Amino acid sequence: MIIAVPKETKNNELRVAITPAGVAEFVAHGHQVTIESGAGLGSGIEDAHYMEAGAQIAADAAATWAAGDMILKVKEPGSEEYGLLRENQILFAYLHLAAAPECTEAILNAGTTTIAYETVRRGSALPLLAPMSEVAGRLAAQIGAFTLQEPAGGSGILMGGVPGTRPAKVVVIGGGVAGENAAAASAGLGADVTIFDVNLARLKEIDTDYRGRVKTLASSKHAIAREVAEADLVIGSVLIPGAAAPKLVTLDMVEKMRPGSVLVDIAIDQGGCFEGSHPTTHADPTYKVHNALYYCVTNMPGAVPQTSTAALTNATLPYALRIANKGWKQALSEDSGFANGLMTHGGEIISTPVADALGREHRSIDDVLSGN
Repeated sequence: MIIAVPKETKNNELRVAITPAGVAEFVAHGHQVTIESGAGLGSGIEDAHYMEAGAQIAADAAATWAAGDMILKVKEPGSEEYGLLRENQILFAYLHLAAAPECTEAILNAGTTTIAYETVRRGSALPLLAPMSEVAGRLAAQIGAFTLQEPAGGSGILMGGVPGTRPAKVVVIGGGVAGENAAAASAGLGADVTIFDVNLARLKEIDTDYRGRVKTLASSKHAIAREVAEADLVIGSVLIPGAAAPKLVTLDMVEKMRPGSVLVDIAIDQGGCFEGSHPTTHADPTYKVHNALYYCVTNMPGAVPQTSTAALTNATLPYALRIANKGWKQALSEDSGFANGLMTHGGEIISTPVADALGREHRSIDDVLSGN
């Protein structure tokens, strides 16, 4: 199989979908790897490093996409790439199609088979989403701390305060991987941290692990409204795999927050979990709602590409190798958790949550994998 890796096109997206070590693994299994020139530079990887591992270098995006039986990307295709999508090609990337109707339409029109990193399962875990959730969660605390500074537009409070002053109050909504990492990083900076989740067993785990340094609350509209009103920083990390995120913080709640408060929406890839959220970029990351600042960058881990690329490819490489070695149908048929990543095939939506979010029909995954 020919694996092709184009340069990412999203604003300030400096991650790349493969490392030289990954190239060497594909080559060792008898596959060919083609990489767009300069694709790895943002992550500190030069074309020469890929060539030494056995890759071929393509001059541009068109040549890269044309070469690949399977396209490995980090993020979903941008509008400039829609014309490069084609039938009988596999696209393996973070897709978040439930919040991307235009991209979904382009993929369906092209007939591309797409497999989404973010919905591949191993038991109840999301192994390909987890490393970027860890990065995004830790970044959320770091970004929140910076944005709370007065020159950045915030209220001017220090996360940990100093003796004789109060620390920042941080509210984290969602106790998954991203939420836990956001809470841990915020607590590490000395903030007063409260985390919400609907799963009481999960809250018990967090309470035990952090020994009271992170307070836990069962999620309800009333409790969220009360805590958000007193918060300096709210971090939203709610996830329903493959589906649009629920809006758990309303504009009424935001209006009652202190002036200069900050909201970081990690769930923005799935439409965001705050009312008023809309996608932003690293070049222009924040905007004002009432008297609060929203940060809604859709590719937060792209801010730290060297860390993110290494963490991402460590997780995705074994799955990509299975596709290359066995073909996508066999690889997915042998692993129901992997099959959960199948989004589209032959111009049809396969994922039920995506179809529901977009009001579209879908085809049964069993039907697709059985060849009927």
